[in-house]
Amino acid sequence: MAEPAAPPLARDHDGGERLVFWGTTIVVRASADTTAGAFTLFEEQTPILDTSRHVHRDVDEMYYVIEGDHVFVCGDREFTVGPGGTLFLPRGIPHSHRRVVPRTGRLLCMTSPAGFEGFFRILAEASGSGGSFDEAYRRASREHGVTWLGPDD
Repeated sequence: MAEPAAPPLARDHDGGERLVFWGTTIVVRASADTTAGAFTLFEEQTPILDTSRHVHRDVDEMYYVIEGDHVFVCGDREFTVGPGGTLFLPRGIPHSHRRVVPRTGRLLCMTSPAGFEGFFRILAEASGSGGSFDEAYRRASREHGVTWLGPDD
């Protein structure tokens, strides 16, 4: 038998690293450190604003909807996903996300490979120290391979 890459991990409903920035709370349930780089699992407890069209260079995303109705556009396809639904967004394909009712709903997101939690850590650090939202978003995007696109890109 092969040795496990990481030890087992169990967390209860309020376990994980809480990252708070500009009215949003992300709870990192599993990180690069706890999964030996296999994946990151985070929950949007207090929703982010809708996410405009962007592309991830290196990260695949899998969403599980906990609450609310969400509309995702991936490439030229649109998906409406409600509670209990899942959606896979592969790297390299432009996508966006909006909530049917703004700033409502909760999502669980797994990213692979691990490390995308660092995006939210940059935002939380900037928010906590009074930094600029725009500057932090540009830095987080640059460091985590996210390219923001216009509506026609």
